[in-house]
Amino acid sequence: MNEAQQVRIARGAGFFAALDQSGGSSPKALAEYGIDEGSYSSDEEMYDLMHAMRSRVVRSTAIGSDRLLAAILFEQTMHRQVDGLQTGDFLWEQKGIVPFVKVDKGTEDTAHGVQLMKPIPQLADTLQAAVDLGMFGTKMRSVIHEADPAGITAVVDQQFAVAAQIAAAGLVPILEPEVSIHSETKAEAEQLLLAGCLERLADVPPATPYLFKITIPTEPGLYAPLAAAPQTLRVVALSGGYPRDEACERLAADGTLIASFSRALLEGLTAQQSDEEFDRTLERSVAAIYAAST
Repeated sequence: MNEAQQVRIARGAGFFAALDQSGGSSPKALAEYGIDEGSYSSDEEMYDLMHAMRSRVVRSTAIGSDRLLAAILFEQTMHRQVDGLQTGDFLWEQKGIVPFVKVDKGTEDTAHGVQLMKPIPQLADTLQAAVDLGMFGTKMRSVIHEADPAGITAVVDQQFAVAAQIAAAGLVPILEPEVSIHSETKAEAEQLLLAGCLERLADVPPATPYLFKITIPTEPGLYAPLAAAPQTLRVVALSGGYPRDEACERLAADGTLIASFSRALLEGLTAQQSDEEFDRTLERSVAAIYAAST
């Protein structure tokens, strides 16, 4: 584990960029970027366009270690290059940004009010590749729709079981049990989630660092006990579908969280923009999210 990266994640001022849109979410991300589905005829072409978009983002003058702590990558992006360097090396060596990689393969259908992660085949191989390609850690997502105790217990159990495998491989896991912002029992679900995470975190050795990526809670400061746990490097928040301005307003009201935004970060960017307009648009996003995170 890179100690300089660990110190940066634990103590640095800034936020995470989530650039980990998967195959299922890529068409929507490209459409918002101004590239419709008629512009590509295969998954390979779609992934090439996604990598071009991500490369443009990380090369931008708006992106740097003064405001960004880390970037979460799609697995395929981890294996690609930016300006002749592996993406993780470009982020750390050229930008001072700590690289993570998404390792989950999507979610199952809803049962007991939650969506568990699908099985992750060849996880050990993916983790070894992540180590070899300079990743500091990983991220994995589940979704909670209702305050169903059995469902939330299943989510937490699965997240912590996979996190233990990741930590054993020498990487730092980001556990992401997202609570849907559309849930009619969101506040209750968050209380159950917090209790479950604290209970299982007590069994994790204090020297084993974990991160948590959660929905901005209904009750500001709810996750303060999780952030204060000796095993927790940081608790970061996803935008969850809120527009950027609303996500930033909610985040700013909670001093225990920093952002890990995806759609809210890329809001307003299009392939048709000049580099100058692209950088100005991204600069506005970065400045707003950084302010809300600090």
